Amino acid sequence: MIREVAGDILLTRAQVIAHGIAPHDHFDSGLALALREHWPSMVRDYRHAVHAKPLEPGELWAWAGVDAEGRTRGIVNLLTQDMVGDGKAAKPGKATLEYVGRALKSLARHVRDQRVKSVALPRLATGVGGLGWSDVKPLVHQHLGDVGVPVVVYDVYVKGVRADEGLD
Repeated sequence: MIREVAGDILLTRAQVIAHGIAPHDHFDSGLALALREHWPSMVRDYRHAVHAKPLEPGELWAWAGVDAEGRTRGIVNLLTQDMVGDGKAAKPGKATLEYVGRALKSLARHVRDQRVKSVALPRLATGVGGLGWSDVKPLVHQHLGDVGVPVVVYDVYVKGVRADEGLD
């Protein structure tokens, strides 16, 4: 079941928040920045992980930590973009539908393998990624429509507002 909502994804009751990044993302804008501010250890762990084993667009990297309410929160970083440039000057490039599709397929496998109970995600790859939601939405439905758990898409961001996710 996929449900589109308006609200603040950081207030989700979903077990896992999934979002798009680039392989050497700086987590310095949009949802990535907000996640870095809430869970700085996630970003440190990600940087160590990609230093040890570089990730490619289309893959995912999953992390879990404890949120402010004492619940275990999973963050799934979907590599929907590649990097442009090299070294410290490198910046996230634009997402591609191929990378998004592969990352969503990996997310569906992760949900099943890890017995995830619910997932929240933004309009994936439409911010820094630069894709149109009308192109990405069918991929979300194709890959997550039959995972057997609630999938909450934050269609409209409203800061500080808990969405009616239907998860309680």
